[in-house]
Amino acid sequence: MKKSIYAINIMLLMFVGLATQSTLAQNTSKGNEGFTIGGLLAYGTEIENLGIGVNAEFTITENLRISPSFIYYLPKDHGIIKTNWFELNANANYYFIQDDKFGVFGLGGLNYSSVNVKYDGPNIGGLNGSISGSDGRFGLNLGAGANLHLSNDNITPFAELKYVIIDGGQLVLAAGVRFKI
Repeated sequence: MKKSIYAINIMLLMFVGLATQSTLAQNTSKGNEGFTIGGLLAYGTEIENLGIGVNAEFTITENLRISPSFIYYLPKDHGIIKTNWFELNANANYYFIQDDKFGVFGLGGLNYSSVNVKYDGPNIGGLNGSISGSDGRFGLNLGAGANLHLSNDNITPFAELKYVIIDGGQLVLAAGVRFKI
């Protein structure tokens, strides 16, 4: 499990590095900014809990942006059973509508979700009273979102709704704010 998380982190860093290089090269020639980063709050229907996370957007073309994100869902405590869940996403956002007030996009991308469950209770059938297990799965994201353009160009509130196609599936509603860097 630790090896797969390590490999995913390396892939995400390489992905972000390539997107940053491409964005900086394009934006230097065009004279516009192309990188925003910020925080978000999310709700996942499978875990039925709130999450906090970070989200970024790298401009590739006028209508296409790469949007990596990380969401950590608040731990759930069911007495002797505790659940931790996080997800990494690498999405492409295609903007169908962009004007002075808002931008509307469709999104598609890759998802990696990891869940860790720990039982910390009495011994059962000769088993130790503390047992844990984890699982990680790759999936696909499909969804849509919108950005609200304020008079302050450095702040962009956003919201998105996506469905993660994975075992059990999960609908994720997220909203947050990104800042231009």
